[in-house]
Amino acid sequence: MNNILIYLIIINIVSFLLMGYDKYCAIKNKWRVREKTLLGLAIIGGSIGIYFGMKIFRHKTQKPIFQIIVPITVIIMIYLLIK
Repeated sequence: MNNILIYLIIINIVSFLLMGYDKYCAIKNKWRVREKTLLGLAIIGGSIGIYFGMKIFRHKTQKPIFQIIVPITVIIMIYLLIK
């Protein structure tokens, strides 16, 4: 269980930082992080980091796929952690 917790902490930090980086790139008109990459990170355990990145950086909040997939993966992740 300890390794799983460490993995989740790291993947969520990376996911959160990547959302911030993508927002920065969007503002500066630079190459962006692919949406598939961000959603993939959410699915493999980084959903909480992506969710907080959406809220704090106000990034990807109008995208329907992010409005649906990210909250669902957060709920599933919390359920699996409690279980």
